Amino acid sequence: MASTRPTETLKPLLQQALPNVKGKTFTSLIVDFPPNARAMPHRHGQAFVYAYVLEGTVRSQLAGEPVRTYHQGDNWVEPPGAHHLLTENTSPTKQARLLVVFVSNTGEKLKVDDPAS
Repeated sequence: MASTRPTETLKPLLQQALPNVKGKTFTSLIVDFPPNARAMPHRHGQAFVYAYVLEGTVRSQLAGEPVRTYHQGDNWVEPPGAHHLLTENTSPTKQARLLVVFVSNTGEKLKVDDPAS
């Protein structure tokens, strides 16, 4: 059954090949989570990921780790190959926003949703 919850939207900010690291690209974007939004379980390939909460509260879980809750001003990193099981806005009435930065292999997709089960 498909989820009836809203999902996140991505707004690219900057994408730039790293001049001193051959084959790597720096990408930054804003991720908006409307009230009650949840992202599909996903992976970020071999990217190193940094996330900073600009607004609201986000609940997140990587495979093998406990569920964590991040508030405005909190930040975290995700190692290459991490499986993101849960990312959701905890509020039914307020939006949440993240600044997310990737250092990825040039040309690699930044987000790959798990196949529907």
